[in-house]
Amino acid sequence: MKMFMDRDFLLNTETARTLYHEASENCPIIDYHCHLSPREIYEDIRYENITQVWLGGDHYKWRLMRSAGVPEKYITGDAPDEEKFAQYARVLGRSIGNPLYHWSHLELRRFFGYDGILNEKTAPEVWKLANAKLQSEGYTSRGLIMMSHVETICTTDDPVDSLEWHEKLAADQTFPVTVLPAWRPDKAMNLESPAWPDYLKQLSEASGVSVTSFAAMKEALHRRLDFFAAHGCALSDHALNYVMYAPAEDAEVERIFAARLNGALPTAQEEAVFKFAFMSAMAAEYHDRDWAMQLHYGCRRNLNPVMFRKLGPDTGFDCVDNSAPSAETAAFLGALEDRNALPRTILYSLNTNDNAAIDSILGCFQNDVAVGRIQHGSAWWFDDHFDGMSDQLRSLANRGYLAGFIGMLTDSRSFLSYPRHEYFRRILCRIFGEWVEQGFFPEDMDTLKEIVRDISYGNAKRYFHFAQKGC
Repeated sequence: MKMFMDRDFLLNTETARTLYHEASENCPIIDYHCHLSPREIYEDIRYENITQVWLGGDHYKWRLMRSAGVPEKYITGDAPDEEKFAQYARVLGRSIGNPLYHWSHLELRRFFGYDGILNEKTAPEVWKLANAKLQSEGYTSRGLIMMSHVETICTTDDPVDSLEWHEKLAADQTFPVTVLPAWRPDKAMNLESPAWPDYLKQLSEASGVSVTSFAAMKEALHRRLDFFAAHGCALSDHALNYVMYAPAEDAEVERIFAARLNGALPTAQEEAVFKFAFMSAMAAEYHDRDWAMQLHYGCRRNLNPVMFRKLGPDTGFDCVDNSAPSAETAAFLGALEDRNALPRTILYSLNTNDNAAIDSILGCFQNDVAVGRIQHGSAWWFDDHFDGMSDQLRSLANRGYLAGFIGMLTDSRSFLSYPRHEYFRRILCRIFGEWVEQGFFPEDMDTLKEIVRDISYGNAKRYFHFAQKGC
């Protein structure tokens, strides 16, 4: 029987073990998409206890606890932190097959040196151990980042953001990690939102442009793009239900904009027309600036109206959507290519049924602009588990060029999430090891190590044009 989570966890062949320990394990981390707070990084915050750093804001854990029947007061309510931790420990101890079981134990090992098993019985000792560590030297937000061998972080930032914390971080020579903003203009695009008219006022104020038309919105966003570029931003991120294709004349887009500004909610078709025009305009900007564009789609959000009213968005009430037609995704990219406006693009679908479609679409738009100009983004959210990561890697290998893949991201709000990169790298090396030992690929260790290093680190550095340091 193999030990749980030993040095060779998930590495089931000699080839996998060699690749991981000699080529991937010590590579720095490029976290090109996350939701960490730049303010918390700059202020180098210290958490009082493990509940605050581990459970606060982590809707993955919240969903698991709700599924196990834990009362909400121990999840997002006012129960004492120690009781919340005890409830999570009790549930985790029985969560066989859930990726949180692996992630949580990796985090306990890497950050707190705890090699035991977290469950209801061990919760008190882990609580004491972790809290003592959190009060020791180096266990601040910056310390946790540096402990994880992180080299570059791209946060998620709204166009109206002042980026003051990025400015302060850039000026701080004591912190060696590069922290860059990433452009996330969802609030500007989502004209169906009740908050959209008020957001236009914020955009007007931030840009100095009175946003009373779609043309004016594009000018305002252009100015804010200039501002973000001056702060080192070179990639965007968009959250979409699906990639829409609904071309229309400029006059129709302006009519829809004006009607919404006057209080009329758009029809589904009008919403699609506006969002297609918006995304087309943004993509052209990214192309001209040589930015990368990330498209996250296949998610249906805020399905529980009672809990949405109580807790708001991003609290664990979203699901995988099945309305992401590949024909529209391909048509959107084709329309951009036809205008010479297609930037380097990363496609992420939350629905693993879209893997084959994405990987076949990629090949239609690749060229020598970049290795893997159009990328199949890493398995994320509901899919960043063993099966989801394995399926994404195998699909990309079968239908594309896996050696050019830009690898893993955290997509997280937690400073303890970086062992997810280790988890991904172990799965990657496991798959390569199986292929070699089954005779699917020769035992060319030099080539294999080069590919593993590139997927773990080098490809992302080159794709996003970050300064190369090596691993």
